[in-house]
Order: sequence, then C-alpha cells, then structure tokens
Amino acid sequence: MQNVSSITKAYEHARQLYADFGVDTERAIETLLRMSLSIHCWQGDDVGGFEKPSATLSGGGILATGNYPGKARTIEELRMDLKKAYALIPGAHRLNLHAMYGDFRGAPVDRNEIETKHFQSWIDWAKQEGLKLDFNATCFSHPKADSGYTLSSKDKSIRGFWIEHVRRCRKISAAMGKELNSPCIHNIWIPDGSKDMPMDRFTHRALLTESLDEIFERGYDASVMKDSIESKLFGIGSEAFVVGSHEFYLGYALSRKKMPCLDMGHYHPTESVADKISALLQFVDELLLHVSRGIRWDSDHVVIVNDDLRALAEEIVRSSALGRVHVALDYFDASMNRVGAWVIGARATLKAFLWALLEPREHLRAFENQGNYFSRLALLDEAKSLPFGAVWDYVCLRAEVPSGEDWLREVQRYEKEVLSKR
Repeated sequence: MQNVSSITKAYEHARQLYADFGVDTERAIETLLRMSLSIHCWQGDDVGGFEKPSATLSGGGILATGNYPGKARTIEELRMDLKKAYALIPGAHRLNLHAMYGDFRGAPVDRNEIETKHFQSWIDWAKQEGLKLDFNATCFSHPKADSGYTLSSKDKSIRGFWIEHVRRCRKISAAMGKELNSPCIHNIWIPDGSKDMPMDRFTHRALLTESLDEIFERGYDASVMKDSIESKLFGIGSEAFVVGSHEFYLGYALSRKKMPCLDMGHYHPTESVADKISALLQFVDELLLHVSRGIRWDSDHVVIVNDDLRALAEEIVRSSALGRVHVALDYFDASMNRVGAWVIGARATLKAFLWALLEPREHLRAFENQGNYFSRLALLDEAKSLPFGAVWDYVCLRAEVPSGEDWLREVQRYEKEVLSKR
C-alpha cells in the first residue's frame, strides 16, 4: 500500500536534486497533469464493436491476437471497464471512439446510415464522466472493404458508400465537439492496398484524392471538429502497396491544410517518428500521434516506457509543442487483461512525458549553444540517475490514483470480481 509520508519525503528529496540541475519539478508536474491522452476504446473488446452481437475483427490489415477471458461484450461492460481504467491513470483524459462502436440497440445500421443519435448515449456518458470525445471512421471489417480498397476503389459504388460513411462520421464528430465543448478530432485511416505488386498505383491514389476532396467539401469550425489523416507503411493483405502512404498523406495534408496523424507502428522499424515532429511542425499547425509499440512489424503491442516512446516525448517537449501535438493511444492486445493493458500504456506514455519535462533542458541547450558537446552528452547521461520514480509516485499521489505497484492489485481485484465472471 502507498505510504503518503514516504512518498512525500522521497519527493522532497528528489525536488531538491532536480533543482540543483535547474529543473522545477512542480512546474513539470502541473504541465503533465494538464495533458489529456485520447484513450482508445478498441483495446477493451479486441476491435469488435457493437454493430452485431459477438462482433469480431475481420480484415482490413489489422489483427487482434489472443483470447484472454473477460473482454467487454456490451457497451455497458466496455464503459465499466473504461471507468476502471481511467481511475488508475493520473490526470483527466479523453475517449477515442470508432464508428463501429455506436449504440445501435440491436438494429441493423449500415456504415453509410449512421447518425449522431447512434452515439448520443456515448456523448451523455462522456458528460457524466467528465470526458471529451474523439472519433474515427471505420473503413474495415465490412463486406464493402473485402476487395482491399475503399475510398480508392475503382468501383464507383464502393467509393460512394465509404465517402458517405466518412461524411457522416465527420458530422457526428462535430456534434460531439459541440455538445462537449471541446474540438473532436476525426481521424481517417483506410486499409486500401495490395498484397502483391500492382500495375496501377497512380489511379488508386488519384481516386483517393478525389474521394477525400469530396469528403472535405463541407467544412466545420475548428472549435467543434478537426480533421486528421493517417498513413501506413503496410498491413496484412497490403504488404506490397498501401495507397495512403506517408508521402501521399503528407502531400495531401500540406496542400489541403489537414492534420497529419503519425502512428508509431506505421513506419520502417528503424525510422524515427520522433524526428518527424520538429520537421512537420514547421509546416502544419497541429499533429496527431497514435502511440503504439511495434515489434518487427506494425503489431500494436501495449505501450511501455522504451527508447522510442521517450524520444517521442522528448522531441515534443524540446519543441515546446505540447499545445500543438495531440496524443492518442492505439494498440490492442487480446492476450492479457484488457483493463490492465489500457493502464500500462497510458501510465507509460505519461511517464515518458514526465521524463521529458524533467530534463535539464536549459543547461543542455546552453552547452549546445557553446559547442560544448562533451558536457551536453555527459549531462544527458548523468540526468538518467536522477530520482524520476519519486516524482512519478508524487504525481500519482497528487492525482489521487495508486502509485507504484498498487494499481496492479486494483486490476487483479477487478478481474476477480468482474472480468472473470463474464
């Protein structure tokens, strides 16, 4: 059990040590607790959604693996699990919904027929829980995506179906943003591509451009809704060709003034997503990040504190870009306790940002400006020995969530009392 006195005493000692390096821990904590991660709903049910009973993910270049017991089967169960996860994460955060998670109440509603009314109960629940919402069109797990192409299909009727779906999703997003008094980010990702070498990449990309232009014909005020577009390197079934590549969406975003979405798992394994932050922020107002952990390929593993995550947070903080970069989680692991997976990833992401906020940046920049690269490297390494953990425990204490290993016991208790009975 957390000992308030011990945590406070350890923090006071850490605060002084960081102060000796010119770091204000109080300012870092206050900045961290103002951050809002967008927590993804799809970790809770293995990307199944509620369009039909016992829905499971099918196709679209993504795959949830594992069959751990206790997944959410209904909207009520998913909300219960989300509420438990939020209670174990420091700060006030958002909820990221996919269109297939509507409250359809058992009625068959196709993707090109969804309306705000199908998400009103989510809006009402978000108000009740003090949450804000983000939204995503769902252009996979549907018969009209089975060909491998949606918005870039050469079949006009297929394109028309998905154009209408995304139009409706943007309208729903605007309603969410207006009712919750916070801009809802609507993200578009499509699975379009080819398993083997195509002969005509150009036409598919030209068609995707036309579809997106048609979708974006209607504008919405940025106070209620913001558009983002997400690229990918490859997926299952699109190993040879992805229509919506990084280059395609970057060009589209810059020419149409849209927000690029960078998913950490959507690039070459040795490619630095962190390095893209300061480059893109020279030319776009805002970025959306999907925080994931790829292993060998875009495997969407649960996020942990690793070098990639720390580098991402450091680049954002060093660029003074916390107000311009939106951070969302995006992974799904069906092999473990799903509530625990949410909490691991969210807490890891916040830890990475706290680490970045506690960096002795002013001293490091001074050395760099002097051309004193020896001192810069030495201080970077010495700072790793500072008592970061004591500050993190104090963050949890201040936010009134369990610190240390205490949250594990909360998840284990919830599994025994709730999840194991499903």
